[in-house]
Amino acid sequence: MNRSPMNAAVRRYTYRFMTLMLFYVVFLVAAVWTFSHRHPAGPPAYGLALLPALPIVGMLVVVGLYLAEEKDEFLRNMFVQSMVWGIGGTLAVTTVWGFLELFVPVPRLQPYLVFPIYWGFVGVATALLKLRYR
Repeated sequence: MNRSPMNAAVRRYTYRFMTLMLFYVVFLVAAVWTFSHRHPAGPPAYGLALLPALPIVGMLVVVGLYLAEEKDEFLRNMFVQSMVWGIGGTLAVTTVWGFLELFVPVPRLQPYLVFPIYWGFVGVATALLKLRYR
């Protein structure tokens, strides 16, 4: 089975996702630098703290756009399966860690880490599914 993963929908998804990832990195670096050097307060601090979250919300929109634009049912199904495995892995890790936090002294899992944990599981699931279907 020779399926080319770089059809038009995949190219648009990759471009959009990577563009938003670039904005995320820039906004995160700017927020960290500003909070550690300028110590903003009040409404500007809230706006600056939310700035890195905006590209993440955009990435969720990009995923929805990809699923709507992808015409290849096999690729769309693989992506959905990867996301389901990502959700399952994320739920398992955060639930287990939550009980650890509740009962034993472990570092607190910061909520902003849930998004990269999810995408890490999606990446592993995608690789395993590609091996399965090759």
